[in-house]
Amino acid sequence: MQIDSNIFKAYDIRGIYPSQINEKIAESIGRAFITFTEAVTVIVGRDMRQSSPPLFNAVTHGIITSGTNISDIGLVSTDQFYYACATQNLPGIMITASHNPAEYGGFKMLKEMPYVIGNNTGLQQIHQIIETENFHNTNRTATIQTCDLTDDFVKFALSVIDTDAITPIQIAVDPRSGMVGPILQKVFNPLPINLSGFNLKANGQLPIGQGLDPKQAQNHADLQKYVVDKNADVGFAFDGDGDRFFVVDDRGQFVPSDFIIALIAEYLLQKHPGSKVIYDIRGSWAIRDTIEINNGTPIIERVGHSFIKPTMMNQDAIFGGEGSGHYYFRDFFYADSGIIPALILIEILSKKRAKLSTLLLPFEEKYFLSEEVNIQIKNGDVDKKIDSIRQRYYKSAIVNELDGLSVEFDDWHFNLRKSNTEPLIRLNLEARSYQMMTEKLVEIIKLIGS
Repeated sequence: MQIDSNIFKAYDIRGIYPSQINEKIAESIGRAFITFTEAVTVIVGRDMRQSSPPLFNAVTHGIITSGTNISDIGLVSTDQFYYACATQNLPGIMITASHNPAEYGGFKMLKEMPYVIGNNTGLQQIHQIIETENFHNTNRTATIQTCDLTDDFVKFALSVIDTDAITPIQIAVDPRSGMVGPILQKVFNPLPINLSGFNLKANGQLPIGQGLDPKQAQNHADLQKYVVDKNADVGFAFDGDGDRFFVVDDRGQFVPSDFIIALIAEYLLQKHPGSKVIYDIRGSWAIRDTIEINNGTPIIERVGHSFIKPTMMNQDAIFGGEGSGHYYFRDFFYADSGIIPALILIEILSKKRAKLSTLLLPFEEKYFLSEEVNIQIKNGDVDKKIDSIRQRYYKSAIVNELDGLSVEFDDWHFNLRKSNTEPLIRLNLEARSYQMMTEKLVEIIKLIGS
C-alpha cells in the first residue's frame, strides 16, 4: 500500500484529512502498530477534532482484526493518555494532530511509557510494514472495552502539589478549544481558584488554517488582553492536545518558557536538593544558573522528547523542560504534561505570596532572549551554511555540536538547528543585555543570509 511519507514526522504521524490521512490509512496504521508492538491489549484515546471519530473507528478496526483488545479511554488530553498507558502498563495510540490546524489528523503511539514511538524508534518500521502490507495475522477474537480514568487522573494530578497550601488566586485560561478545557476545570474545582477564560469547550469546529500553538503571537494575544482586562493573577494557555503549557503574567506579558522552567526547577530543587534537571540545548542561561545556585546538576540534551525522556530516566532526573513549552516530571512517569506544571506554578505563587511578575524580575534583568527565528536558505544547502558559521567562531568561542551548532561567549550565545522538512535554519540567541541581544541577532542573521 502506497502512503505519503510526509505524514511520518519526528515523533508522530500527522497529515491533512482526508487527502493525506484517511480511514483506509488509519486501519493500516492500526494493523502495523500491532505487528510492530505484538501487543495483546492497547489503550486508544482521541482528541476533539472532527476527523478523530472516523479515524478512531478505522484504527480500532485495524487493531481488532489483528486480534488485539482495546481499552477505549475516550476523549482525553495527551497527558491523560500517558497516565492511562503508565498506570495500565499498556502500549497505546492517541488520535491527535496536536497543535496543527483543524484540517489535520494524526496519531501518537507508545510501545511503553514514557517512550513515544518516533522516527528512529519505530515509525519507519511501521511505515515499511504498511507499504509492504506485511501485517501480523491471527485467529484471536478481540474486544473493545471502555475505560474512564478521569477521576483517577484528577486525583493523581492534585497529588503532586500541596493542595492545603493553595491560596485564593484568579486564573485566566485559554485551552485553544482543545482537550485541556474540560479536564482542567475538574482538576481546579477542589482548589480556591477563580477560573475564567475562553475556548474552554473541546470543540472540533476549529477555524480552518488556524493552528493551536499558543507560542505563536497571534494565538496568545487574546489571553494577554484578557488577563489585563480581568485583573487576573496569571494566564494559562495550552495547545490542542494539552501536552504543552504557556504562561501570561499579571502584567499581560507572555512569559518565555525558559523562565518558567527556571522557576519550577528552583522550586523542585528546594524540595529535593541535589537532584538533576534536564533542559534542551537552546535553553537560557537562566535555567543553568538557577539549577547550579540551588545545588542541582544541570544536564543539557538534544531537542525533542525522544531524547529528553530517556536521559531523564537514565539519570533519574527530577524534572526536564524545553523552550517549546514541554515540561517533564519524574513523578509523572518521566512524561510531559500541561496540567502538572500549571498546578506547580499555582503552588509556587501561593507559597511565595508574590506576583508572578515579581518572581520573573531577576530573570528579566539578567537574561535577554530572542524569539526563535526561522531563516530560509535560498540555495538549500543548510549544512554548508551552518559549517560556514562554525568556521567563523570556533577559534574564539566554546562550540558544542550536540544538536546543530551551539556557540558560547562570556556574554552571549546562540544555537543553530536545521529543519527536518524545509531548507530552514532555526536560530535562538541570548545575551547579557537587550542591546547586545539585538545587535548579535542582526549579526548572525546577516551571516546566514550572506
